Amino acid sequence: MQALVEFIAGFIALLAAAVLSQFGVDTHAPSQADREVHRVADCSATSSPSDRPSPRSC
Repeated sequence: MQALVEFIAGFIALLAAAVLSQFGVDTHAPSQADREVHRVADCSATSSPSDRPSPRSC
């Protein structure tokens, strides 16, 4: 009897997930936010190695 109740509860949860996915609801929330890396300038192409300190414009 308990197995039947667990089966029905699992089936209802499966149907609920299917219905919610039709509306764009994601039941699996991401664990971390993905970081975005944006490069604003390529410093390696314009800089040359030298002994004098250069301003950190990059």
